[in-house]
Amino acid sequence: MNGEDRTLLCELATAQGIKAHSKFSEAYRAAASDLTRRGADVAPAPTQRHLTRLLKVGAVKTEPFAPTVRVLEYMFQRPIAELLSPAPTSQSAPVDAVSQTRAPNESELLMTAQDAAAHAGQAASLHLDEMSLDQLDDDLVVLARSYGMTAPSQTYERAKTLLQAAQSMLERTSSPQQHTRLYYAAAQATALLSAVSFDLGAMAPAVSLARSSAQYGKTIENGPVQAYAHGMLAFMAFWEGRPTGAVRLARQALEFGGLGDTARRRLLAIEARAHGHLRNDREAQRAIRQAGEQAAGDRDELHDDIGGEFDFDLARTAMSNATTSLLLRDGEAAEASATEALALLSNRPESEQPIVVSGPAAIDLARARLMRREVEGAGEALASVLQIPPEWRGAGLLERLTAARIELTSPAFERAPAAVDLAERIEEFSALSPARRLGAVSPLAIEA
Repeated sequence: MNGEDRTLLCELATAQGIKAHSKFSEAYRAAASDLTRRGADVAPAPTQRHLTRLLKVGAVKTEPFAPTVRVLEYMFQRPIAELLSPAPTSQSAPVDAVSQTRAPNESELLMTAQDAAAHAGQAASLHLDEMSLDQLDDDLVVLARSYGMTAPSQTYERAKTLLQAAQSMLERTSSPQQHTRLYYAAAQATALLSAVSFDLGAMAPAVSLARSSAQYGKTIENGPVQAYAHGMLAFMAFWEGRPTGAVRLARQALEFGGLGDTARRRLLAIEARAHGHLRNDREAQRAIRQAGEQAAGDRDELHDDIGGEFDFDLARTAMSNATTSLLLRDGEAAEASATEALALLSNRPESEQPIVVSGPAAIDLARARLMRREVEGAGEALASVLQIPPEWRGAGLLERLTAARIELTSPAFERAPAAVDLAERIEEFSALSPARRLGAVSPLAIEA
């Protein structure tokens, strides 16, 4: 067979080393087996005589049967008409060049379509019922909004369950939209777990969970989630004795996009506290002032629509400002802010007054009065606090009471029976705190 008699099929088979009938049949059967697994109809390998005709130009008068064509086109990735045409001459484009520019044949397109359909079907089967995601969202909203009225241990168990549910659902869906919703849910659950870990006095897991929340937020590019988590990290930084780091984290959080007035007010209040620990009165007052000026009407879903623990309303802002003023040894401003916080809370039904806000505000009011040497007034402010059940005695209450106890060691109270009695009651209260049992301690909170 001279060069002009050879088909492109002969040229390709020769190049692949399968021109001999035995090797050609072996390669053919392998291709046919692959196609059969994909559901295609195929024919047996050509006989020696049939193969000889396929390799010679013009020897095949009519196109082979479709099942045979399907295998040949799959083997050599060419349409049958091209395979049975004369092989390129030396002046023609090389075989490789031809293969790079040819159009796909119908068999290739069919196989591609079948593969895509199979993959799409698998993806469709990995799609969760939207009602399951709606329920998870609703449960997280309820948990966030009831945070201040639910004992920390109960909040922990519920938040852990919801986090595990979100993580499990993430493994059972391939929908990008559902992934976004579930990462958002996981970010909320880890944020709540971080907050409750802090309330229980477990600082290491609190920091780790806040970072996890920030990472979930980064994954879905959600600014408010990242800002909330960074605010928590800032809060815990000055609690661990790193107020400069807290300022940096709070300012970094303010740079995230999509923040509403509430989110910015919260971060500025946290920054003010950090400046308070640094005894930087000017910067603390600046941050307090800016926090009070956040009234542009901007909202975001996490802080405003979900709210609850993610909220930072005027009562909570006033409570935080009271603490900042105490750090700056401004008893008058502290008393005014604490009184404002308690007044705002008193306008709500008792069942809707979060202990995580009312308790610290009452203690700060007591501390401000102690700065004026008013032991009885301080005792009145602490009356409701000292009745709080043990499971509610979180780290925030403990650190403030520790500071109040230190105020009572002042020489001015040395011979005051009321001061001694109040100090003993604080010690008894703190001894039963779950935060104390977990070893909570704040080196900065107890500064005099």
